[in-house]
Amino acid sequence: MRHRKTGRKLGRNTSHRKAMMRNMVTSFFDCEKITTTDARAKELRKMAEKLITMARRGDLHSRRLIMQVVRDKKTTAKLVDTIAPRYADRPGGYTRIIKLGHRAGDNAALSMIELVEEEMAAKPKKKKAPAKKAAKKEEAPVEETPVEEAPVEEAPAEEAPAEEAPAEEAPAEEEKAEK
Repeated sequence: MRHRKTGRKLGRNTSHRKAMMRNMVTSFFDCEKITTTDARAKELRKMAEKLITMARRGDLHSRRLIMQVVRDKKTTAKLVDTIAPRYADRPGGYTRIIKLGHRAGDNAALSMIELVEEEMAAKPKKKKAPAKKAAKKEEAPVEETPVEEAPVEEAPAEEAPAEEAPAEEAPAEEEKAEK
């Protein structure tokens, strides 16, 4: 059974897969855009987004944790100093995967993974609803508003007889036509 075992094996043993993903994430942060297969891009996204989130803290401990994966000091410095500050206000979704089609040799589905560039407008935080007692107090005035609208509903009832009057004249016109 495969319970709680996540991730793709990508046709490689564990050490090869880890080394490949380290190299890919290093190249990704160095170039900020790479082309690879769909499955690899999806696995790379997981790793890259976790590293960017870690780099947003910017402290020594996060740098050392990033260096365990990205073993290039220049790329780590670029990630912490230039890439992470771009996404300081963004709550996630730092990467984008764009499907490119199929590779000519083996017909593998290709994708381009890149860092998202556009600025994200921060959504205003919603105020939490007050306690349940306050919510019940707010509901009472809402119930009173239909009482105020009752006279408005009577107005269409007055207009209805005016519309019926022409209908009563119609039979009189039919009688004239018969004569």
